[in-house]
Amino acid sequence: MFDLDLGIYNSRLSERAIRHGTGRPLSGLKTTNRVAPLAPFGGADWRPRRSGSTLPLHGRKDRAMKALSANALQQYREEGYYAPVRALSPAEAAQIRTRLEAHEAEAGPLAGSMRQKPHLLFTWLADLVRHPAILDAVEDIIGPDILCWGSSFFIKNARDPGYVSWHQDSTYWGLEPPDIVTAWVALSPSRAANGAMRVIPATHLMDQVTHRDTFAPDNLLSRGQEIEVAVDESEAAMLELEPGEISLHHVRLIHGSDPNPSDERRIGFAIRYLPTHVRQVAGPHDNATLVRGVDRYGHFELEPRPQSDLAAEAVAFHASVTGQHAKILMRGTDREMHA
Repeated sequence: MFDLDLGIYNSRLSERAIRHGTGRPLSGLKTTNRVAPLAPFGGADWRPRRSGSTLPLHGRKDRAMKALSANALQQYREEGYYAPVRALSPAEAAQIRTRLEAHEAEAGPLAGSMRQKPHLLFTWLADLVRHPAILDAVEDIIGPDILCWGSSFFIKNARDPGYVSWHQDSTYWGLEPPDIVTAWVALSPSRAANGAMRVIPATHLMDQVTHRDTFAPDNLLSRGQEIEVAVDESEAAMLELEPGEISLHHVRLIHGSDPNPSDERRIGFAIRYLPTHVRQVAGPHDNATLVRGVDRYGHFELEPRPQSDLAAEAVAFHASVTGQHAKILMRGTDREMHA
């Protein structure tokens, strides 16, 4: 545990407390970079948001918002998340869940490398990461040129001890600058009673926080990583979602979720989106899927869409890509990804 001092985070949390009648600063969280005023997305008028981060935000006067309201975008900027957003109809969400559970019934739960980037294996997940309503919301935040860097199911079965510790997504991803947004798609009800995600508002304004690896068997994260900072859980916001709704959160936002003690399965699909200027700095090679716009940077080898579910060429390509991906995520350890 290390001492905290928070600067801009406490200032923003105090503003939030005034607006909402709540909020106590987290003591001990340290940030070294002050936050500069946010600038419009793209072009010569673009300016860095803070040292080490560009975070381009959609909002130029000549570009209309596609999915989010001005208030929604402001909340994302100030608090690091926004939810709920209706992206899929309940029927669409039910159809995807049916496809997942049909595969599970035939072949068993997704395990090992199949838990990572399954959109490279299944056509229905390749369609999901390209869903126009999801991409419209993401574009409002990071602009029109969008890569999907990763995807994974976060499934908690009934009475499941699995949990997600407090963490920042950016810890082991090796992506810079941290201009990355996760769209978390609910394929079942996600509620407090069955382990919905919780977030600590405005913590995305901090720099990267030190984490420790636990490799706890019930922790759903790749290394069981957790922040070495005391979290005031009374500040947490619970992101409850209905099937087809999504939440959006910044890669630096501290978040986690509890086990599922209920009789109701909780199924979420997390999609990691980034603008094309982001690059991989923790490894010599990385892959991503261009899902909208144009890649003018070429920092990632682009991934093809699977032609059919579990096609032989898709399985071989997925194995290669996830093997490289695992080396990045598990660097510095002698461990392999969760089975």
